[in-house]
Amino acid sequence: MKKKVNLALNILLSDDDKDDRFFFNHALDKIPFETILTVVNDGEQLMSYLKAYSDELPDVLFLDLNMPRKNGFECLYEIKHNKKLKELPVIMFSTSYPFDSGYEKAMIKNLLKIGAFDYIRKPGDFDEMTKIILDSLLTIQKNIIKKL
Repeated sequence: MKKKVNLALNILLSDDDKDDRFFFNHALDKIPFETILTVVNDGEQLMSYLKAYSDELPDVLFLDLNMPRKNGFECLYEIKHNKKLKELPVIMFSTSYPFDSGYEKAMIKNLLKIGAFDYIRKPGDFDEMTKIILDSLLTIQKNIIKKL
């Protein structure tokens, strides 16, 4: 019997910025395939959500770095050191602008070492943001198909 595949991508967004959440959701509306978005507002909510739904994880997590209560670094570390959560693809999604390119490169290297799937700096342009999100989701889809 063949495994039935749900073509809609389940996306979890963890971001404390109301405007960023709005634009992310609006960008998903422009994407040419179905997505299901769940949003949490900070790192503590994220970890509680993942604990409650560890048997039904989303296809991808977009994780903001700078959040109150628990930041993205802390959440990423906890996720990648948890047996039930460690396979969840985490895309770091941040408005953080580095003091210099060396700082940013070192930060990205550290995030990838911890286990981030990718790092995206949130662009100021909506169309560019939509394209970046689409490209990331297409990569996630390809990885899901490979695992089938």
